[in-house]
Amino acid sequence: MPIASKRGGVDERASLFPPEILPLIHDAFVRSCDLYEEYVFRLALDVFRRLGLAAACATPATTAEAIARAELEPRQATVPLDWILRKLVRHGVLEADPDAGEARYRLSGELPKLDAESVRLAQERHDPRALPSYTIAALAAEHYPAVLRGETTGERVLFGADRTAVWEEYFANDNVIYALNNSIGATACEAAFPPGGGAILELGGGLGSGTWALLDRFALKGRSAPTYRFTELSVPFLRRAQKTLCARFPEVALSFARLDMNRPFAEAGVAPGAYALVHAVNAVHVARDLAFTLGEIREALRGGGTLVVAECVRPLPGDPVHAEFVFNLLEAFREPVLVPGWRPNGGFLTPEQWTLALEANGFADVRLFPDIAAIRDAYPAFVVAAIVAVRA
Repeated sequence: MPIASKRGGVDERASLFPPEILPLIHDAFVRSCDLYEEYVFRLALDVFRRLGLAAACATPATTAEAIARAELEPRQATVPLDWILRKLVRHGVLEADPDAGEARYRLSGELPKLDAESVRLAQERHDPRALPSYTIAALAAEHYPAVLRGETTGERVLFGADRTAVWEEYFANDNVIYALNNSIGATACEAAFPPGGGAILELGGGLGSGTWALLDRFALKGRSAPTYRFTELSVPFLRRAQKTLCARFPEVALSFARLDMNRPFAEAGVAPGAYALVHAVNAVHVARDLAFTLGEIREALRGGGTLVVAECVRPLPGDPVHAEFVFNLLEAFREPVLVPGWRPNGGFLTPEQWTLALEANGFADVRLFPDIAAIRDAYPAFVVAAIVAVRA
């Protein structure tokens, strides 16, 4: 995300970003984002080389043909490899020739030799707080060949029992690249929370950094601490979050439960109509059946209650988002129930797709904070927003 906008070649941040979050989009943050984008590109390039895809794309190949030529496992390789091919087109490494609507990819010249480690070192000198994002991306890159060949799974290599510590650092509010998700979500929640109060339900709370940001935001604005129900699928994450949050916020009425977004919420003790606000940070997009999950969220909200989901948002259909390099390895991310019009792919959705999904499943007054649709022409690399909607 260069400081100069793609649209006008000048700094348009002050006119496009709300004043509540504009201070977060400072020059040093933008520099960290630019470095990380370059790092992910170089990791993707290295994976492409290690998988023998330069030979596979020496002559034009669809994603399926490249998979066959490189002897990869189609079910696990299709989504992540298609992302890598599109990413390399964006950087001029590959050319894409449309063939009856399906792109055929061809190496456009000699494969560049670019060192990812030099970018990581530049980030370390610039702002080492971003390095947890680099650690996770490097972990994914290390295991890409084995996963795409079907020798292991992304779930196993990314979320094994020994990985909790690296994810705790990644999801932390100290990680300047990830923390923006939590800050935007917390700001949107505080603005949407009714003056009369009520209970908040958080879905997929992970290790608790989103909760931490939200409760800190309430305190900063002088708001009374809400009754807060924290839920998470992973038992190790849930236990770690409970220990951390109870120590940090002893005055808050916190409760904790294991909840699977793909199962009825009642199984986790979520009562119908009990919540003024449902909150999630980078969680709802992994719902296997988004219509089902949105239906359960709607049922949990009281009349006029609000849903706030802080998400990576795909600016336009087909745009590769850097976080997908890691999460495309996960089956839950890449293989949801698809719905024409608003759920055409796994992972992240566009502003228009989020709006259609929510309106189709019992929500109204959908808005994005900040407005990605207004920002994307100027800053197409900015991909974080809170999607806010009211139970209809």
